[in-house]
Amino acid sequence: MKQMPFELDSAQRSIMLDAIRGVGRHKGWLLLAAQVRTTHVHIVVEADASPEFIMNAFKAYASRALNLADPRQKRRIRWTRHGSTLHLWSREKVDAAIRYVLEKQGEPMACYRLPAP
Repeated sequence: MKQMPFELDSAQRSIMLDAIRGVGRHKGWLLLAAQVRTTHVHIVVEADASPEFIMNAFKAYASRALNLADPRQKRRIRWTRHGSTLHLWSREKVDAAIRYVLEKQGEPMACYRLPAP
């Protein structure tokens, strides 16, 4: 391992959540739910793009935001090479994923849920 594992503090989690929301707006994706934890992130998004493309966009925007907040950490390795990506093909699966992201992670950290219409 080249560096110690990266852990997000409260301020970094907020920065990352803002970046995730920003990329969603920029790309025209519908962010349904997100929770930024100390060591990982869960996101449920509706988008017309591959899960891998979406994940990489979120990583890039979040890295850029964290680098702007603390330029000394610019060379910090924050991400694993990949991550878990799932297609959710039914409303029931989407609803279950949202519940998992927001309610099954322990004490809530930096969270977002799309407001009900």
